[in-house]
Amino acid sequence: MPDHSHRDRRSCRSVVVQGFTNCLLDPSEPMLGPVENGGTIIANTAPGCWGPMITPRLRGGHEVTRPVYVDGAEPGDGVVIRIRDITVTSIATASGHDSSPDGFCLGDPYVAARCPVCDTLWPETHIEGVGQDSVKCDRCGNAVKPFEIVHGYTVTFDDTREVGLTLPSAAARNIAARADHYSALPDESRQHSILNYAPSDMPGVMVRMRPFLGQLGTCPSTTMPDSHNAGDFGAFLVGAPHEYALTADQLAEHKTDGHMDIDAVRAGAILVAPVKVAGAGIYMGDMHAGQGDGEIAGHTMDVSGSVTLQVEVLKGYPIDGPVLFPLLEDLPPMARPFSAAEKTKAARLAAQWGVDEIEEVAPISVIGTAAGMNDAIVNGLTRAAALLDMSVAEVRNRATINGAIEIGRDPGVVHVTFLAPLARLDAVGLGDYAREQYAL
Repeated sequence: MPDHSHRDRRSCRSVVVQGFTNCLLDPSEPMLGPVENGGTIIANTAPGCWGPMITPRLRGGHEVTRPVYVDGAEPGDGVVIRIRDITVTSIATASGHDSSPDGFCLGDPYVAARCPVCDTLWPETHIEGVGQDSVKCDRCGNAVKPFEIVHGYTVTFDDTREVGLTLPSAAARNIAARADHYSALPDESRQHSILNYAPSDMPGVMVRMRPFLGQLGTCPSTTMPDSHNAGDFGAFLVGAPHEYALTADQLAEHKTDGHMDIDAVRAGAILVAPVKVAGAGIYMGDMHAGQGDGEIAGHTMDVSGSVTLQVEVLKGYPIDGPVLFPLLEDLPPMARPFSAAEKTKAARLAAQWGVDEIEEVAPISVIGTAAGMNDAIVNGLTRAAALLDMSVAEVRNRATINGAIEIGRDPGVVHVTFLAPLARLDAVGLGDYAREQYAL
């Protein structure tokens, strides 16, 4: 049963989050808080993908923060999340393109890792040595690796956290000797650092740092592995052989699409997330030091970091997925607000051709997810149409001439970004957030 003890506690202006889930989002577990409507959440997050992926006891692929109860948030509402700050604390990390060896899981290596020698599901493990056989089963001593790195790298960051550089083997192995220190693992994290693998397949490559949150959202309305709280990864749960299996209808009903991997979910952006349980359950994690659109290698530079959010309840949110107001510089060119000079030229056209009124518009980015990219686009278009009370055909036209379909993650996360009528945004309570974000 859901925990209702929050109703008996005084709301706090700020909540500091230090704990993590066992990679499961479970609405029946007690939440932290409550934080007041308009309050602040501060968290120290743990690395997402690779560390939890090589830690068999964890059950979801990401080690996200414990959810926070937001006072006044009820199912059918939204929570407006202003991302005030994201700061990388890791000194180094490792990543790469993966494969999943046979025999090390029950259906899904993210969710149900197993030792093929003693057949223990979710075995306790420890680190011995360095490399891809360094995670050992406590019970039988066998190397347990639900994932391997096919081609990977170890990267360290400069003190300004603006630039990184990939390292040769000797340096990667030196870092592996103090993996938890260099990854800045929070004290309550239970993952093995991926730095223990010490990959070094492409040394000497410079990278830019542009940190963002791969996971940010609200608790689903049934127990769900955290990395699977989206239409693409969530598809792995449909008909799965482990205890977290869902039907397609259950997945659609319960997920909140908190796992987006959209690189525009960074400091300064405003995210609106759907509420499906009392208190919303704001959680976060899977911070990335940087990533190109699509996360096409499957993984990127997972880091620890500190995050500050400000949250506000939006009553009567009409769709079941997130909406993003990115930074101006993150908008595609066609979706940026018109300049004063452009508006002057449009006014001349209006006078010449008898147009009585020029529509006021503002950028919005509606997230869509599904098992594949085409269906994710349809999901995003359908959500945008429902949000703005217009046809899908109209959204298609607006996204074509005044926007873009952007890829969050392969295989199935997109954001449909376009200039939407401000009057329609006002009708669903979003207009003032657009005005705030873009100084309209």
